[in-house]
Amino acid sequence: MDANDPDELTPLHPNYVKVVRLATLVATLPFVVVALILELAGELPHGAALVPVVLVALWLIIRVPLRRYQARGYQLGADRLRVVRGLLFRKDTVVPFGRVQHIDIAQGPIERSHGLATLILHTAGTRGASVPLPGLARDLAEAM
Repeated sequence: MDANDPDELTPLHPNYVKVVRLATLVATLPFVVVALILELAGELPHGAALVPVVLVALWLIIRVPLRRYQARGYQLGADRLRVVRGLLFRKDTVVPFGRVQHIDIAQGPIERSHGLATLILHTAGTRGASVPLPGLARDLAEAM
């Protein structure tokens, strides 16, 4: 990381990958259960539902969180916070501190178990009035 590069982004905490993997596991679990029920009921040929569903679930759990982690970052300046995110469609949001109305720190149970938090900046305006920055260490989110 070059400190002289004004476009250099700070990566999120590495535990963010684990948090997204666990959240993805929870989201894909019902699909795997339904595929397993169809498999056990004998409604479809052997492996026709379960194998593709498990393969897609594994790909979503293993590969996508790592890509999401690599596609996110932030840059904290003296007068602004820049948040970059997006895999297919990149979104680069710059929040001037003068427009910040208030700041929230949110933690779900998975984030809390990994010591992470989501910093949410609420700004004046309607479009993009809330800018979330997930994957921060709780201490860092509080300090920001």
